[in-house]
Parts: sequence; structure tokens; C-alpha cells
Amino acid sequence: MQEAGWTQKQVNDAYALVRSTLEEDLQWGPDVTTNSTIEEAAHCRALVVSRGHGALSGTLVAALTPFIAAELTAETISKVTVEILISDGHRVQPGDAILEITGPTRVVLTAERTLLNLLCHLSGVATATAEWADALATVPEAHTQVRDTRKTIPGLRVLQKAAVVHGGGTNHRMGLGDAALIKDNHIAAVGGLKEAFNRVKAQAPDISIEVECDTLEQVKEAVQVGANLILLDNMDAATTREAVTITEPAGVKTEASGGLTLRNAAEYAATGVDYIAVGALTHSAAVLDLGLDFQ
Repeated sequence: MQEAGWTQKQVNDAYALVRSTLEEDLQWGPDVTTNSTIEEAAHCRALVVSRGHGALSGTLVAALTPFIAAELTAETISKVTVEILISDGHRVQPGDAILEITGPTRVVLTAERTLLNLLCHLSGVATATAEWADALATVPEAHTQVRDTRKTIPGLRVLQKAAVVHGGGTNHRMGLGDAALIKDNHIAAVGGLKEAFNRVKAQAPDISIEVECDTLEQVKEAVQVGANLILLDNMDAATTREAVTITEPAGVKTEASGGLTLRNAAEYAATGVDYIAVGALTHSAAVLDLGLDFQ
């Protein structure tokens, strides 16, 4: 079931997430409505169909769901088939069929809400990201990329960050250990940016170190101490442009954060900033409207 582009970690997380979500739905007992109205031997064919325009993510998660529902309802897994008709990262429009599912009707109906909840959400993250990527692309000479933050829904980080990539964005650090981000509280706690930087460098000499800066003076200091990346916190576009003139000669990358909207995305891209960080990609994305239709 592993789809191209998904790591084994993502597959494992998808399986665990789907299973726990179905178990949550079934903890009060089996699907009483379905089991009362549908004959045990009934089989069906169903399509997951888009009701809106957007970008896809989570098709692997959706494809796993009927199989895990079969496991949890003691049904034979071999009776279930799922075909992914449109894969992650592709754009869809109303009427596009995304998955085809065949199998015991009871299994498909038990799986339906979990399948749609996860697929709609992850596709919503991809769709939101695609909107930002499209806005940045209106400045053809710019190289600015949109990327996520750690403002993810608990338990969904790996899958949400995959959805950002499917939408045309890029990932920031996955967690607290794969990159360092020195923020204002770290600096305040140890008494200065240089001291904070030196402590991280001594502890983790090979790790990328990003420094959060509120002013151009802090940007200059962060460049001097050797930061790999500088987060420009709540700077307007004009100040961001000034910051880039400080960082570019030193080969230090920049990331704008705070006060960003789709309306001003192109303005920030024109400053030459390397990344714009958008927490809303994962913490506030609207779902993509998808439905499951029996054929």
C-alpha cells in the first residue's frame, strides 16, 4: 500500500492514526445503523468524489481506512479493494473521482466518516498551501517558498507536513531535535543572543541554527555570530527588504513570519526573502469538500 512519495514513517503514522480514529468511533459498539439496515452479505462500489477545487493529500490514509475497518469489524480484508485514481499533489475540481472502493457495504459505511475526515483535512492543508504557492508565483523573479511551522494538530504532524509538500510548500523543522530555533525567550533566559548561539553550537555543532530577530540590529548580530537562517519576526515588507540586504552578502537565508496574508504575499516575495512561514497552513486550514458516493 505504500504510495510513491510517502516515507515508511508516514505510512506507519497513517496506519496508527486511522486505526485509533476508527477505534474511537467504535468504542461504544459496532455501527448500529449500518448493521441494522444492511445485509451482512451486501457488497458495494463507491467513489470518493471532489465537490470543490483544491489540491489533494492523504489518499494513502484514505486508502488504508477500509482495510483497517475490515480488521476491526472481523471482516475478510481480501474482500476489500481500493484504487487511487488521483494521487497526492494533484489539483482537483468538482466531479473528479479520487478513489474507487469495493467491498462489503458494512465495511465501507463504517470506514466512510473516518476516511473523509482525514482526507478532507489533509487535502485542505494542501489546498491552503497551494493558494500561497500560487500567490508567490506571481512574482516570477522571486525564489520565496511558503513553509509550515510546528503549529500542527497533535498526532497529525507528519501527515500535515506531507500535505504542505503536496500543496507546493516546503517543511520547516519537523520537531525540536532536527534543527535549532533560538527565540526571544531563549535569549532572555541566558542574557544575550551570542551566549544562546554559542551554547547551541557547543551542544550540537552540526545542526542548523536559526535565530529569531525583531530588529535590524538583531539581524546584524545574528549574521555576525554565524546563524544559518534568520527568522524576521513581524517585520513589514520594507524592513524585510533591508534585512535581506544585510543577510544576502553573508549567505544567510531569511524567513518572514507574522503579519502575512495572501494579499501581501507577492509584496514579501519581492523583498528577496527565502521563506515565508504560515502557521495557518496546519492549524486553521479549511477542509476540501469531498464526498463518498455509492455507484
